[in-house]
Amino acid sequence: MKSIFRNYLAVLILITQISLLAACDKLANVVPDKTVKQTSPKLFRNKDSRGRYDTIGKLGTHSISIPAGVIDGWARYVGAPGDFADPKIKSQYQRPEKTYDLPIESFGFNYRITDGDVLTSFRQTEEDYRNDSKTLIPQGKPFPWAGVIIYGVYDNSQALNFNKYSYDIFKAKKEVSNIDYIEQPETLYGLTLYKANNGIDHETGEPWKSDTLSEDILIKKNQTGEIKTYISCQFTHSKNSCYHMFYNDDWHIRVYLRYNRIYLAQWQKFEHNIINILESWRVTKEGKLLGKQIGKA
Repeated sequence: MKSIFRNYLAVLILITQISLLAACDKLANVVPDKTVKQTSPKLFRNKDSRGRYDTIGKLGTHSISIPAGVIDGWARYVGAPGDFADPKIKSQYQRPEKTYDLPIESFGFNYRITDGDVLTSFRQTEEDYRNDSKTLIPQGKPFPWAGVIIYGVYDNSQALNFNKYSYDIFKAKKEVSNIDYIEQPETLYGLTLYKANNGIDHETGEPWKSDTLSEDILIKKNQTGEIKTYISCQFTHSKNSCYHMFYNDDWHIRVYLRYNRIYLAQWQKFEHNIINILESWRVTKEGKLLGKQIGKA
């Protein structure tokens, strides 16, 4: 009986030793995690005198920091659902972290024609804009502001010109409204001018009195024949505005402006000033400004 007990005790001790050895081996193989978890550095963002942060991202080919209070509405980033998207799509959309590489699809602002400044809330230009709206528009006087929308172009297969767009417009006018656009012998402000049926209403034989279908079209080509600027202008007493679009190769953007036709002669200045405004918003990949921001409050 004692021998059986001794054998049982020996087996029990052996099992215990084996268990202890296994536990020791397991503990020996556990290496304390001494590595420091890497956390991404806090993104630097510029802000204005009121503590409002800039809107950041990449517009076309350049990273920018748009001063707070400048954007009319909000910036839309590539991939974000549109205003009229299915609510289910919107609810499932996961907004990416905003960085200086996040591509911006579009945004808008108001540009002052007289001095190349922009409208910024809580800045003198806001009061100027409000005052011009109250005093000039009711009197039918030219409004010295242009609405601007900037679109980033990210499709490398998309041509940065209006060649096809112009062709499609002229074709549609002919097929739908039986209107031929005729190139005029003389340019206007350096732009090639096209008039609907040479400016004559084919139904009355008199000059157009309504511009619903017959606005003037003006274009500017570069040396290789690409249409870089496309402008359509209405010309009745009730509608006297121009819709001005242009491409910029360096930025890979399309710009849209709307302004009173009386300012058409300044079209080149507008294009230069818009790019100058964008240049003032450029930043490094770390968010450091490359110049003084136009429109900063």
